[in-house]
Amino acid sequence: MNLPTQFLPLCRADMEARGWDAPDFVYVTGDAYVDHPSFGVSIISRVLEAAGYRVAILSQPDYKSCDAFREYGRPRLGFLVTAGNIDSMVAHYTVAKRKRSYDYYSPGGVMGKRPDRACIVYSNRIREAYGDVPIILGGLEASLRRFAHYDYWDDKVRRSILVDSRADLLTYGMGENILLRIAELLSRGIPVKKIRDVRGTVYLCRPEDKIHFPIAATFDYNELKTDKKAYAAAFGVQYKNQDAISGQAILERYDDKLLVQNPPMPPLEREELDRVYALPYVREYHPSYRAVGGVPGIEEVKFSITHNRGCFGACNFCALAFHQGRTVRSRSIESCVAEAEKITSLPDFKGYIHDVGGPTANFRYPACEKQQKSGVCTNKKCLAPTPCKNMRVDHSEYIELLRAIEAVPRVKKVFIRSGIRFDYLLADRDDTFFQKLVADHVSGQLKVAPEHCAPDVLDCMGKPHFEVYQAFRKKYFDLTEKIGKEQYLVPYLMSSHPGSTLADAVALAVCLKRDGYAPEQVQDFYPTPGTASTVMYYTGINPLTGKTVYVPTDYHEKQLQRALLQYNRPDNADLVREALHRAGREDLIGNGKECLVRPASHTRSAGPNTMSSVHRRSESDRNHRKSDRRTSSRPHTHQTKGTSPASKTQRDGGRKNRHR
Repeated sequence: MNLPTQFLPLCRADMEARGWDAPDFVYVTGDAYVDHPSFGVSIISRVLEAAGYRVAILSQPDYKSCDAFREYGRPRLGFLVTAGNIDSMVAHYTVAKRKRSYDYYSPGGVMGKRPDRACIVYSNRIREAYGDVPIILGGLEASLRRFAHYDYWDDKVRRSILVDSRADLLTYGMGENILLRIAELLSRGIPVKKIRDVRGTVYLCRPEDKIHFPIAATFDYNELKTDKKAYAAAFGVQYKNQDAISGQAILERYDDKLLVQNPPMPPLEREELDRVYALPYVREYHPSYRAVGGVPGIEEVKFSITHNRGCFGACNFCALAFHQGRTVRSRSIESCVAEAEKITSLPDFKGYIHDVGGPTANFRYPACEKQQKSGVCTNKKCLAPTPCKNMRVDHSEYIELLRAIEAVPRVKKVFIRSGIRFDYLLADRDDTFFQKLVADHVSGQLKVAPEHCAPDVLDCMGKPHFEVYQAFRKKYFDLTEKIGKEQYLVPYLMSSHPGSTLADAVALAVCLKRDGYAPEQVQDFYPTPGTASTVMYYTGINPLTGKTVYVPTDYHEKQLQRALLQYNRPDNADLVREALHRAGREDLIGNGKECLVRPASHTRSAGPNTMSSVHRRSESDRNHRKSDRRTSSRPHTHQTKGTSPASKTQRDGGRKNRHR
C-alpha cells in the first residue's frame, strides 16, 4: 500500500489530527524520534503501519511519574517498549563508570532525557498507569539482557530484564516478523499471556506449563548468580543456540516462575529486507527538535546505506552474534540504488554517500552453503584464528553494488566507513575489490580493527593474529602508492581485554613503537551484556572453550595497560615506567631508540611530534612523517555503518540497526 511520507504521531494532538480515537500500539522509546531506517523504532513502526496498524510514538517520556504514559490513553493492542538504539547504561556511563556529558540520541545531545535501565522504568510506569495492558520489550537493551546477565555497573548477575520489568513478552534480534506475528495474534483477541509459540520471543510461565520447542538446557538463577562456572557454561549454551535453524529453547528458573526463550526468528530474506527499506521514511528527526539543534545521532547515517545484516566475524567482544546473529543477509542492488536516489533528493545532500555498509561492510552472503542448510557451526568461527576452508569469499556483487550507486545522478563519491574485515578481504584471491576500495572508497583514512598484537589476547577476542593485519597493511600501502595517493590507516586498539597481561600490553607498546604509531585514543574493554568477553571478565572463563583466562580487573593495572598504549605522552611517563618495572622490562627504559620511556631523571622531549596517530604509506617513510597529529578517535561502538556512540563491545547489536 502507498503511504504518505509524514511523521507518525508524537503527541495526542498529532493522533487526533489523523482522526484516531486511540492507537493500536504506543511505542515508548528512550531516544528522540528520528524517522530513518537506521533507527529501530522507525523500522518497526513503519513495518506495523504498512500492515495496517496504528502506531503512536512516545519519545523520552517524563519517567518520574506515570502521567506522561497516559498521553494517548490505553492503546488497543499494547505498549512496545525500548531503551533506544543502545543500552541506557552504556548511553549514560563511560567504562570508568563516569557520567557521560553528551547523548547522541537526544535532542541537542542533552543528557538526562532517559532513565538508567530504561526498559525496566518505562514498563513499571506503564503498569502503574494501566495495570494489565500488554507490554512487549524490544531493542538492544532488552535483547542482550534477556537472560540472567552479569551487570558491570552493579557488579553482579542480575535477573532477566523481563522479570524485573514485569513486561509480558520480550523480543530479541531483528524484530519485524516477530512483531507482525504478535500484532496479528493480539488483534485476533489472543491474550498476551497465551502467546508462547512465536520464535524470537521470551516469556514467563509456570514450571509445569507446556514448552512449544525442543529444549537445549534449563538453568536456575539462584545458581547462576553465585556460581561462575555455571554462569559461563550457561552462556556457552545460549551462544550456541542463537541460530534459527539449529537453535533450541533455553529455560531459566526463577523460584516459582520459568523463563523460556524460544528459538530465534529466521532472518529476513532479500525480498523482505527490500520491502522494509522501501517504506516511506521521512529520513529526518522530528521537526519539534529543530529549536535545540536536532538529534546528533542522525549525522553519521543520514547519507548512508545499510546493505546487509548479521556478521559471521563473531568477535567475542561484540554483541552482534547474540543479537543480529551470525548469518548474513543482504538487500538487492536495486533496493540500495533506490535508497541512494532518495538520498540524492534530500535538500542538504552534497554529492557524497557516506557509507554503503553494515555490521561488516564487505559481507553480502552467508559464510558458506552449510549455514543455509544446517545453521552456523557451534564449535568454531568462520574467520578466526584462520579462515575456514569452506568459507565462500566473493566480493563481486559488492563491487557491482558500489558501481551501481556511483552511477546514480548527483552522486560524486561513495565512501565505505563501516568496518572492513581485512582477513576476509585478504582471503579473496581476486584483488579487484581491494584495488577499488583503495582507489575509490577511502576518504583519506581507512579505519580497521586489529585490536591487539598478542596471539593469546587475539584468541580471546576471536580475532585473526597480527600477521594478518600486517599483510593487509603492506598490501594497502602498496596499492595506495601505486595509484599515487596519500592515504592512511587508523587502527582501532583495545586495552585490558580479558587475556591481556601486562606483558601483552608491553608487547603491543613495542609493536606501536616499531611501527611509529601513537594512538590518540584507546578503547578500554567495556563489559556489556551479551558478549563472550564480558563473561570472561566476570568469570575468568572463556565460555566458548571452557578455558581459564587471565582478566585485568584491578583499576590501576588497567591504567598501566592503557598508558603503555600511549607511552609517548609525557603525562603517562610515570605509569609507563611502573608498568615496565612490574613486567621486568627495564630494558625499555632509557634513551635508546628502542626504549619506550626515558629514565625518571630526564624529561621526555621526543613527544607526539615524532609519532603519528595513523599508519603512514609505508615502513620506509617512517623517518619522513609529517608532524601533524591525525585523530584516530575510536567510536564508542558495533553498528552497521559509520560510527555510533555505543560501546565497541556492542558493535553489535547491528550497529545502526539495533532494532527490536
